[in-house]
Order: sequence, then C-alpha cells, then structure tokens
Amino acid sequence: MTCGHCARTIETAVRAALPGAEATVDPAAKTVTVRGTGDVAAIHKAVAAAGYTPSTPA
Repeated sequence: MTCGHCARTIETAVRAALPGAEATVDPAAKTVTVRGTGDVAAIHKAVAAAGYTPSTPA
C-alpha cells in the first residue's frame, strides 16, 4: 500500500464489508484504522480480496 489509490481501494473494501464503519488508511505507515462494529475476520477478508495482505497488530 503505497499511494492514494491503494488507500481508497482498501477504504472502499472495508466499508463494503462493514457498512457504516469508518476506515482510515495511512499509506506511509501501511496501516488501516477501522472505527465501528464488526468482525475482524470480515475486515481481513475484504482487505485480502482487494489484493493486500492483512495483519493484526501485536
């Protein structure tokens, strides 16, 4: 994830998986912050389907 297009792709994927959620992507830090309720597995699946490798911070 290196650009604005990447960020928008991930934000769109997360919002589709969790309607009503707010997703904020920081391409420089390679992080996604999701605010809302939902399943972490659904977020991971949406990010993976968008072509990126999801992970959960330790």
